[in-house]
Order: sequence, then structure tokens, then C-alpha cells
Amino acid sequence: MIPLSPDGWLSESIAYIGMMSILLAFLLETRNVLHSKQPLYLFLMAFGSGLLGVRAFLIDEWAFLVLEVVWCAAAVLALFSLTKSADGAEDEASS
Repeated sequence: MIPLSPDGWLSESIAYIGMMSILLAFLLETRNVLHSKQPLYLFLMAFGSGLLGVRAFLIDEWAFLVLEVVWCAAAVLALFSLTKSADGAEDEASS
């Protein structure tokens, strides 16, 4: 079993990977490489905020946890809405 202590290397790694994921999405979006409604952007945001949410839970930062859970949920819901609209467009094209 891998320990997930708040000050352990795994907890720190989770935080840095989450942070880099969100920053990468933000930098690519501000440089017009990605658009905020593209699946890759939304995935990077959901992944990064999910990891930061885990870290917030581990270090008992409840306000940060709420922020990251809401951010992650918004990105995941946006991803699902993209797949639904893509499915709807395919259905219309085939009829």
C-alpha cells in the first residue's frame, strides 16, 4: 500500500502534476493553440483539478477542495455535453 500522507512525496507529486496540467491548458488556450471548449483543454482541466482536489482533501484545505471539485465537475460536464452534441449532429447527418 502506498501511503498518501499530506506531506509525503506522492501527495506532493499529485499536486505538481495537477498544477502543471491546469497551467498547460491555460497557456495553450491563451496562445490560441486550444479553445476552451475543445476536448483536450477540458480533459486537462478536469484531470488537473481532480488531482488538486485529492491534494486538497489530503491536506484538509476544504475551501480549496470545494473549488477544485466544482472546477472538475464543470469540465467533466462540458466534456459530456460535447459528446452529446457530437452524437446529435451524427444522428441528424445520417437521417
